Amino acid sequence: MKRFAVIGLGRFGKKLAIALAMSGAEVIAVDKDRNEIEQIRDQVSHAVRLDSTDEEALKAQGIDKVDIAIVGIGQGHSGAGFESAILTVVNLKQMGVPQVYARSEDPIAGEVFSKIGASEVIYPEIESAQRWAYKLIAPQIGEKIDFAPGYSLARVKAPASFDNKTVMDLQVRQKYSVNLVAIKRGEHGKGKKSEKGDIINVPMPNTVIYKDDILMVAGSDADLAKLPQD
Repeated sequence: MKRFAVIGLGRFGKKLAIALAMSGAEVIAVDKDRNEIEQIRDQVSHAVRLDSTDEEALKAQGIDKVDIAIVGIGQGHSGAGFESAILTVVNLKQMGVPQVYARSEDPIAGEVFSKIGASEVIYPEIESAQRWAYKLIAPQIGEKIDFAPGYSLARVKAPASFDNKTVMDLQVRQKYSVNLVAIKRGEHGKGKKSEKGDIINVPMPNTVIYKDDILMVAGSDADLAKLPQD
């Protein structure tokens, strides 16, 4: 499971940290406000009060070892928050954190974060913390249609580990508790003599799946997130 750091525990950051932790991820929550740390301490793996513009302080808490960091510092109207957020993103990139996401309150600030190396910019007024938590936990899941609370129909690109294996070989339902509904052939699978057409509406046990096929699968969001990524 990936390790996350959520830096800045305002309304969005706090919801995101808790949602990630509830999905089973290891989460380090960071804020300068002691009250925010106390409120979330029991809901994440580790909560620490520090100044995220201090690179050495971040390293001392193992932030340089996380897979993904989300900078959720509020920018406010004074400019101090925006400056702190920029310095934090720069610190994280310099420390070698593979993916750094930055929360932004407007497109202009978002452009700045992109220019200094943020992997992607989050606009919380548009997108929910819960959606982002799922996107970070399960990047292999494409479009998702919710048909009941906690249950979805989703598009998943077949990973390399599925290549040239039959539905029976993979035992998707038995191993992952999700149902394979349909298959859309990717470039690798097109033109195979064993299959006719690009869409297979009713996959059979002997249907072969190829790398990069698009799989339509249904199940709980928790089970969908456990599907392999490679």
